[in-house]
Parts: sequence; C-alpha cells; structure tokens
Amino acid sequence: MDKIDGDTIVSDSNKALARVRRDATLIYSQPEVEQALDRMAAAIVAGLADDDSPILLAVMTGGMVPAVWLSTRLGIPHQLDYVHASRYAGATQGGDLNWLAQPRLPLTGRSVLIVDDILDEGITLKGIVAYCRQQGATQVRTAVLVRKLHDRCVEGVAADYVGLEVPDRYVFGCGMDYQENFRDLTSIYALAPAVEAQQ
Repeated sequence: MDKIDGDTIVSDSNKALARVRRDATLIYSQPEVEQALDRMAAAIVAGLADDDSPILLAVMTGGMVPAVWLSTRLGIPHQLDYVHASRYAGATQGGDLNWLAQPRLPLTGRSVLIVDDILDEGITLKGIVAYCRQQGATQVRTAVLVRKLHDRCVEGVAADYVGLEVPDRYVFGCGMDYQENFRDLTSIYALAPAVEAQQ
C-alpha cells in the first residue's frame, strides 16, 4: 500500500528495495569497476587488433551496461548490437534459455565479442556462443564484467576476458539486477545473507 511521506508517495515495495540496498555488502567500488573495465578494454583491443570492425554483442538486459562502458573505451572501429536470451526474466534463479531477440547485424564472416554482465553457470553464454558460430561468425570471443567463483559452471565454458571475480553470492549493480532493479548502480553489491536466504 502506498503511503504519503511529506509530499512524496512512498510505496511499500520501494521501502523494501531501499532496505535491500541499505543492507547490501559492497563488493567492488565504482573506481575498482572502472579500473577493471580499463584492463578489459586494453586486453580486448590487443585481441581484436587485426579484426575488421568486430561486432560487440551485448547480452540483454544486464550485458548492455558493461557493453556500452567497454565500447566507449575501445578506441577501435566496431559495431554494437545485442541479443536477448535469458534464463531469469526478473526471477532470482535461472530456468530454461528463452530467446527473445536475435542480433540485427549479420554475423557471417564477422568477428564477434559477446559481452555479458556475469558468468555464473554459463548456460546462457554457451547457448549464445553456439548461436554465433552457427550463424557463421569467424571468431567468437566472450567478455564478462564479473565471474562468480564456484564449481557449478558448465564444463568447457570460460570467458576470454574477465573484469572481476565475486564470491558465490547474489550480486547486483553494473548491469546485474535484483528483481529488475539496481542495474544502474556503478558499484557491485551482494545481498545481505538474510535476504539472500529468502531467494
């Protein structure tokens, strides 16, 4: 139920989100994220130096944030496109891979860099890599801002470029969400253990 707080209407759901944000643990600050992006961009430029206008393929929705941040740091000709394949759809746990949008640009004969927010179990990333290869991409590389540290990743799946590593906790910010919120945060946070236990 909405309540009036001064001249502002504050909903119970907004109050709950404010508590989630307040009680979260800072994992990486904005300067630490920016340093990781700078390192990633330098490595990507070195790896793509001989490629003719590669395609940066952002994995929607979370991958759009690091993809744009990386795009502005590259300083080499490239095109930006997206794919929307998700296992979460606003939930906190993943299900089957659901294809919502395919790339607009043709991938045949192109070098593709898939950019996502997080490498967790790797199911989404594996499916998108396979799709790009089926579409005739000559080179498919992967970049993730964050790799989660655990032993549940699909065998054979690893990102070519990784910005940061996080513990096996529910993290948000920098494209990663909590119930479709907080993607816009420029630092990375982990849910408080009590909140995570309820997921």
